[in-house]
Amino acid sequence: MEKKNIDWANLGFGYIQTDYRYVSNYKNGAWDDGVLTEDANVVINECAGVLQYAQTVFEGLKAYTTSDGRIVTFRPDLNAERLEQSASRLEMPVFPKDRFVEAVKKVVKANEAYVPPFGSGATLYIRPYIFGSNPVIGVKPADEYQFRILTTPVGPYFKGGAKPLTIRVSDFDRAAPHGTGHIKAGLNYAMSLHAIVDAHKQGYDENMYLDAATRTKVEETGGANFLFVTKDGKVVTPKSSSILPSITRRSLIYVAKEYLGLEAEEREIYLDELKDFAECGLCGTAAVISPVGKIVDHGKEICFPSGMNEMGPVTKKLYETLTGIQMGTIKAPEGWIVEI
Repeated sequence: MEKKNIDWANLGFGYIQTDYRYVSNYKNGAWDDGVLTEDANVVINECAGVLQYAQTVFEGLKAYTTSDGRIVTFRPDLNAERLEQSASRLEMPVFPKDRFVEAVKKVVKANEAYVPPFGSGATLYIRPYIFGSNPVIGVKPADEYQFRILTTPVGPYFKGGAKPLTIRVSDFDRAAPHGTGHIKAGLNYAMSLHAIVDAHKQGYDENMYLDAATRTKVEETGGANFLFVTKDGKVVTPKSSSILPSITRRSLIYVAKEYLGLEAEEREIYLDELKDFAECGLCGTAAVISPVGKIVDHGKEICFPSGMNEMGPVTKKLYETLTGIQMGTIKAPEGWIVEI
């Protein structure tokens, strides 16, 4: 298929409407067969559950063109599982895992002309989501839902390379200990908007949220998990029941152990031990790893010696290995790469 006439090298990270999206409706206790449609507009009642009580969950993954010209996605089964967990927590019907993966394949195939070529630095971002669609005025779950998948070509998250971020320790709490921090619900992101806008006004790139119960342990940012490297090269990520189980983070831990031969562990990380780490990064679908150069705790600066000007050496190896797996230049573990 001939590619669209897009300046792939200069794409930003934003929305560009593609030709097709996938839609399936839940009514009378069952999902319908689902269709591909060219209509990008969602028409719902003014009293729809999503508008009144924020009953919506979503996912994010990407499609890539590999070095040998194949179009693939990365571990979509894990996105399907996480969407199931998110939907269940908000009393929404689960969209079956096998249907999720097939729907991703269908919508990417239909928008093949928008999948950026290998080497452009760009990818096709895939956004599956579910929302309550029928009128709900009493506080209760909706009875009807819509599952949709949209796609949009996006450029690299960091133009001109990943420059180390400066992060502040936030006074806001992201999630309660028994709340919804572990699921990918729209409401979690809505409540983070004020904090991130305020951080930007103060000259910071992101917020570091601490655990709400004791405010002594590192959790995550508004949209990414933390990853640290000790001075002796061990990879460490925060463990908490109120942070999102990042697919990228899980993949990086595997890469650290199985590909790079590094020690890696998930454990509670305390704010007062940050000064002892050599490297810090944020990990997620959009950028894979974003290096962090400095964390500011109410005026006290914590600088990471290996990442003040560029990615630290261990972070860079992790990034290069995982992106190599995604792009087909490094052999992937079985089941990680799904070909369209």
